[in-house]
Amino acid sequence: MDQTAVTVAAVHNVGPDAIAVEFETPDGFDARPGQFVKLVVTVDGEEEPRFYTISSPDVAETFEITIGIDPEGAVTPRLRTLAAGDELTLSGPYGDAYYEGEQRVLVLAGGPGIGPAVGIAERAVEDGGAAALVYRDDEPIHEDRLADLGARGVDIEILTPAETLDDAVADALSAETQVFVYGFAEFLDDATSALEAVGADPEAAKVENFG
Repeated sequence: MDQTAVTVAAVHNVGPDAIAVEFETPDGFDARPGQFVKLVVTVDGEEEPRFYTISSPDVAETFEITIGIDPEGAVTPRLRTLAAGDELTLSGPYGDAYYEGEQRVLVLAGGPGIGPAVGIAERAVEDGGAAALVYRDDEPIHEDRLADLGARGVDIEILTPAETLDDAVADALSAETQVFVYGFAEFLDDATSALEAVGADPEAAKVENFG
């Protein structure tokens, strides 16, 4: 979709310095969990484009993105002030590391990668599939949704930054599982090493590097 106006439906606090922004879905917008969109935010008269990954299981009537707030940043403090009815400019979706109806998924998430991770796990369960999720962060977010996923039978492992991914990946990975990886470059390197350690092919994983 080319650039179009998008309206904020709600803003939720989802953890320390993290919000989820829910938007009304524009006509003609279609996206899968794990794809990302470009938002254009005006700050001090300047247009600031930013990319955010969809963190809702679908985009039927509304869709959501999860944003980590950098108090010193140029854009995220402005996004924290959003309220229902505000408008931004959106284009997309973009990206090919998204859910395509796989029956078994394992999502490895570092930091803000938990946004698409919970969306994919929720969608997989809703579609009658199975999901596992390994999440590493010093201050976990989306804890309510993680608890709900656990209650619905999703295997969830939450790790501190000091813990390796190896054992959690070995425990969660099974045959015919599509692996997704979302996070910053260092986390992606650790995820690649963990997959290699259990004999999995990292090239078969769907990966999004947050920078």
